[in-house]
Amino acid sequence: MNYSGPKVKLSRKIGINMTPKAGKVTQRKPNPPGQHGALKRRAKQSDYGRQLLEKQRLRLQYNLVEKQMLNYYKQASHLTGNTGDLLVQLLESRLDAIVYRSGLARTIYAARQYVKHGHIYVNGKKVDIPSFHLIPNDIVSVREKSKKLDCFQESIRNSAAPEYLSVSKADFTSKYLNVPSREDVPVQCEVPLVIEFYSR
Repeated sequence: MNYSGPKVKLSRKIGINMTPKAGKVTQRKPNPPGQHGALKRRAKQSDYGRQLLEKQRLRLQYNLVEKQMLNYYKQASHLTGNTGDLLVQLLESRLDAIVYRSGLARTIYAARQYVKHGHIYVNGKKVDIPSFHLIPNDIVSVREKSKKLDCFQESIRNSAAPEYLSVSKADFTSKYLNVPSREDVPVQCEVPLVIEFYSR
């Protein structure tokens, strides 16, 4: 089951702002969650501990369960090229990730919900599977009736899509231009440590 607990607490734990609200809270409370979070001295992390943390950070940024993450790693490891880069590219080509990056949703959690509820179309056809794999030149759009909803109006107004996406704010559409390089994907994670974790 995907994570449905408090996002602020999760953000403070992994050191990444998962929602706009989390960003505001962590400015005031940068320490880990818990009664003694500000006082605790962190023990030196083991190699395994660092690998586990980075794996969790990557997994949670895409709102995946462990089984999904492992499957993506296996898929990437069977492709030709750098496994870490390929893993990020596979994750970034998910429909919910593209909806989020395009600015059609404020968080990855909202993006998943919009897809599941039938608000999102791919090349003019409704797709309600968050893990749907996009390829270059696919066009993601918001259902005509849904464009009037405040959630989409507010999200698209503040969108700032990466270079591998071409977003039309007037039409509520986003075109997936090309498979991005690792440097172009705004994900916060030391991916080599994730690969080390899974290849143990």
